[in-house]
Amino acid sequence: MKFARHRQESVDVNLTPLIDVVFLLLIFFMVSTTFDTRQALELTLPQSDSATASDTSPVTLSITRAGEYRLGEQTLSSAQVLRDALATQAASAREHGLVIEADARATHEAVVTALDQAAALGIRRVRIATRQPAAIAPDTLEMP
Repeated sequence: MKFARHRQESVDVNLTPLIDVVFLLLIFFMVSTTFDTRQALELTLPQSDSATASDTSPVTLSITRAGEYRLGEQTLSSAQVLRDALATQAASAREHGLVIEADARATHEAVVTALDQAAALGIRRVRIATRQPAAIAPDTLEMP
């Protein structure tokens, strides 16, 4: 007696739908992610209790701990180069103001140099960026 053999079908996993879903997720995350092109400096701003937020877009001058200046994306090496770079943006700085983001450990000389260069170009609306002090919870206060 001859029995008919049943042919076993091979079990295949179709990866096409899985690849499509992964590709769509990749596209979704790429599109929904915001990209910030500004290079971040690690500045520790000094604290101020009377800090206010600004609603205009002023010219921003950053001063690092090492005393280097950065105006926009341009790194400036000396006071003369700083003056030339500020001169190109002086009209905008006069209209919207100049914000100096100096690291808390930057030298006083570097900040004064930036202020002198701004004053020489007729920029009068100069602000120094600070940060709000961290709030202290009432239960963490110690009484003497």
